[in-house]
Amino acid sequence: MTRCVLDCSLTMCWCFADEATPDRTELLRVLSAGAILVPKLWRIEVANVLCVAERRGRIDRRDAAAFLEMLTVLPIEDDASDAAAVNRALELARIAQLSVYDAMYLELAVRSGTPLATADRRLAAAAASLGCAILPNTGTT
Repeated sequence: MTRCVLDCSLTMCWCFADEATPDRTELLRVLSAGAILVPKLWRIEVANVLCVAERRGRIDRRDAAAFLEMLTVLPIEDDASDAAAVNRALELARIAQLSVYDAMYLELAVRSGTPLATADRRLAAAAASLGCAILPNTGTT
């Protein structure tokens, strides 16, 4: 069983055909049978990306709703990030020059000792510099 911290960048690759790859599709299948940790902000970030994509005509409401429904079948575990986790993420953001949003995923991966699944090259590099495992085949951009 695969367990990982999933970030928004990789999640949204499953939504948009131009970002999908066979490796990412296979990873979705593997993760569906595992355990996926996400910080509380993950759902908000996913919704925001869908909202912006709708405004830009990249996706319609029906497809956005279908994508959100698909996500409900994944074994998602919301992390109850406390003030200490946010403070650690802020420090990681400063050190690695990441957004605090991205640093929240990194903080959760480091704290839980769980590999990070991301399509974000800067986040992956920051994770690697801290010795945090990166799930293979995420196709970072």
